[in-house]
Amino acid sequence: MPSGGVNQKSAGANSVQLLLRAEGLAVAALTLLLYARTGASWWMFAALWLVPDLSMLGYLAGSCRGARMYNAVHTYFVPGVLAFLALVLRTEVLLPIALIWTNHIAVDRLLGYGLKYADGFGFTHLGRLGRARD
Repeated sequence: MPSGGVNQKSAGANSVQLLLRAEGLAVAALTLLLYARTGASWWMFAALWLVPDLSMLGYLAGSCRGARMYNAVHTYFVPGVLAFLALVLRTEVLLPIALIWTNHIAVDRLLGYGLKYADGFGFTHLGRLGRARD
């Protein structure tokens, strides 16, 4: 064990988690700035911000299915495609929705809510949610 009583594997994991949370902060800030520039309603932002969390209802069908549904909605891929389509099709409504969705994901990452493993809601790619268990 290196000096200080911390093994390198856990120290490395902590630095990766910190980096991923910082990335979440950067993406959240950028999407807020871009959203403000769209001129879209902040009421729409507030009304739609929690919509991705409806994917947690998948956990009613079990942890494996719940994790799949949650992960499908909490990756940057779909809102990225939505933003791309908004720019290509020049439609005003899609870009704000994509930015709200991306902001939600980024804030989740910032707070430590990562992509889920089938072991249960608390098992994420950013570490275990809640108190560490023995």
